Amino acid sequence: MGTPIWTQVLQQPATSTVIALCSAIWLYLNNRGIGYSEVGLSYERVVQHRELWRIVTSQLSHVEWLHLAFNMSSLWNLGVVEVAGLLGQSGTMYYAKTSLVLLLGSGLVCLAIYHLLIFLFRQEQYLRATAVGYSCVVFGWMTIFAASGVSTFSLFGMVELPMSLTPFGSLILTSIIIPRASFIGHLSGILVGYCTAFGAFDWLTPFWFCSLLVWAAAGMLWSLVRSGHLRLPFLHVSPEGDVETGSAVR
Repeated sequence: MGTPIWTQVLQQPATSTVIALCSAIWLYLNNRGIGYSEVGLSYERVVQHRELWRIVTSQLSHVEWLHLAFNMSSLWNLGVVEVAGLLGQSGTMYYAKTSLVLLLGSGLVCLAIYHLLIFLFRQEQYLRATAVGYSCVVFGWMTIFAASGVSTFSLFGMVELPMSLTPFGSLILTSIIIPRASFIGHLSGILVGYCTAFGAFDWLTPFWFCSLLVWAAAGMLWSLVRSGHLRLPFLHVSPEGDVETGSAVR
C-alpha cells in the first residue's frame, strides 16, 4: 500500500507550499482576469522600467491551467529530494536553497539572453516577449537530477524517460503542447541547473542563503514601491530612484 497523500505532503513541506502557492495565484489571476503583461517577465518591464519584482512573480504565476498542471505534477515528482538522499544531499533547507537559486538565477539568465538577442542580433521582438510559469525551476531541478546520475523520471506522469534526456525531452514536449511556452525561459533553467549541479553555488551556506533571501526581498520591495504597485507610509521613492524614509519626496 502506498504512502498516504497527507504523509507525503508533510514529508515534502517546501514542495507542497510552492504547489499550493502557485495554484492559489493561478486562481486569483483567473478570477481577476489578470494576464501575462501584468505579472510576466519581460526585458522592457524588468530592465528598462526596473520592475524587479517580476523576476519572482512571473515564475510563481500561470495563466493557462495546462501549464500549471504540467509544472506542478513534475515538481511533485522532483520534490522527493526533500526526503530522499538522491543527490548526495537532501532535506527541506537544501531544496529551498537550490530552488531559490534556480528561480533568481534563471530569471537573470533569461534577461541576459534577451539582452543579447535584442542588442547583438537585433531581434527587437524580445524586448516585450513575456514569460510566466515555474518551468525554469522545474527544468533546473530536472537538470540537477540528470547530472547527478538519477536513472529515470516520470514526465508529467505520462512517460518514463531516461533522466539524462528529461530536460530536453520536456523542452520539446512543452513547446509542442503549449505553443506559448517560453523556450528561452526553459533553456535558462537548464543552464542554471547545470551550473548548480557542477558546484557553482556550493558556497551558498545557510548564512549566505538567508542573506540572498533578504536582499532579494529588499529588491522586490524597492521595485514595488518605485513602480507604484505598493505604497508604504514610511518608504518613498523619487522618480530618479532615490529612497527616502519618513516623508514624501517633493
